[in-house]
Amino acid sequence: MSQMLRPVWRKILLACVIAGAFLSSVAAQDEARMRRWERFDFAARRLDQTQLRNVPLEELRLLRGIVFGRHGRIFKDRDIREYLAKRPWYKPDPNFQNSMLNQMERRNLDIIREGEARKHEFVEPGDLRFYSARAITAKQLGEHTGAEWRILHAEIEALHGKSFADEPWLQKYFEERYWYRASDRYDAKTLTAIERANMRTIAAAQKRQRRVALSPGDMELFQNTILAEDKLRGLSLYELRLLRNEFYARRGRTFRTEWLQQYFYQQDWYEAAMNDDGSVREPELTATEKTNVETILRYENRMHEELSTKLLSRATLQGLFLEDARKLRNEILARRGMTFKDAWLQNYFASFDWYKPDPSFSEANLTDVERRNVATLRLYERDATSEADAIEG
Repeated sequence: MSQMLRPVWRKILLACVIAGAFLSSVAAQDEARMRRWERFDFAARRLDQTQLRNVPLEELRLLRGIVFGRHGRIFKDRDIREYLAKRPWYKPDPNFQNSMLNQMERRNLDIIREGEARKHEFVEPGDLRFYSARAITAKQLGEHTGAEWRILHAEIEALHGKSFADEPWLQKYFEERYWYRASDRYDAKTLTAIERANMRTIAAAQKRQRRVALSPGDMELFQNTILAEDKLRGLSLYELRLLRNEFYARRGRTFRTEWLQQYFYQQDWYEAAMNDDGSVREPELTATEKTNVETILRYENRMHEELSTKLLSRATLQGLFLEDARKLRNEILARRGMTFKDAWLQNYFASFDWYKPDPSFSEANLTDVERRNVATLRLYERDATSEADAIEG
């Protein structure tokens, strides 16, 4: 090595040593700080927001891990999971239940979770509890996966006790939240004006990301305006059926199909049409509404037929929720007569005129296109499932 280069290498080596020493010092300080938090009795002592004012986001997440970790909760979040795995006091418990938490721990979790929400660059699942009196802007929402969008929208309703029996994965997600309490008296009309506005903002942001023009709830805009078919592109069959029936619901129809009645009953704008004597009245649609229903129905029927005649691509499915993809796969099977163990799913298909249960059903009866579409959907579901499971909230 030349005489000229030796001083340069000495400086580089010295800088590396100093940097290493600095990082080691920072890591030691972080570890010492976390050990102090581990000694904090979250079950008996109340946290104050001022104690968390200068605590970084990653540390707040670990604090949440400590509170739950004392009861053995197993986290999906890798950082929290790895941190707890190094704690001698942590004993993983696959049977952990939120009922193990006492009221002080729940209050402290609220304080920690609110601190996290304030530091998030974009609103995340679990944050909506802290926006019940604050309006959300589209800029605050950023981009999300299909599962995250569904959770964000549903979380506002879940805070008021809504159940999601027709979406088992979503119901399971909320049942795993320590703050969730299901109520058999949920009423969408109890949502505040700000909460309803936030739901509209979330729905609009999701539509932009999915590049779709409409979503259930939008048919108010087409009661007196003709609906162009191109606005239906990218929507699932489930969404299309809701759009079509929304025209009737907005006129007050009482639906014989249980899942449809339950869905519309839980909308804050729904009012059942009744006669003066208290009997149910069948409402009339306007000529424009009838035309729009026919447009959606034609589009639906074409999609139904294409499930058996046209190969689905991953690009075509992109953006569909897990449950939408599953319904699509099960529809291919239902059209060949398969019966389903899941009661909601069986009732869902039984509500279609075309559904004819076949006790001798076998997937061997499917056409080559149907088999390949079922396989494509199963692959998509596998990815969508792992995506939803990764959401800690």
